[in-house]
Amino acid sequence: MTDSEAVQALAALAQESRLRAFRLLVVAGPRGITPGQMAEALGVSPTSLSFHLKELLHAGLITQEREGRNLIYRPHIDAMNRLLGFLTANCCQGEPCLDAASPVQCTTC
Repeated sequence: MTDSEAVQALAALAQESRLRAFRLLVVAGPRGITPGQMAEALGVSPTSLSFHLKELLHAGLITQEREGRNLIYRPHIDAMNRLLGFLTANCCQGEPCLDAASPVQCTTC
C-alpha cells in the first residue's frame, strides 16, 4: 500500500457515518448487506448512505455487486488488512510487540 492509498482510505473512514457503515459491513462479512438494510440499521437516509458508500467504494474499502434487483455491499477484507499492515509496519522498530493471541489481521474471512 502506498502513502496516497492509505491517506485515501483513512480519509474515507474519517467521517462518522462512513466509519459506522464500514464497521457494519465488516460485521456482515462476506455475505454482505443491501443499502436498505444498512440505512435502517444506521438510521440514515438512503440518499446520504449512497453518498457515503460511494466514498468507501472509491477508496477501495468495500465492493458492490448486483444480485438480481439488489445491490450487495461487502467489506474488501484484503484492502482492510493492507491498511492495517501499512499502519503497523515496522511497529516497535521491528521488535515483536503484539500478543500473538490477538491477531492484527482478519484471517477468518
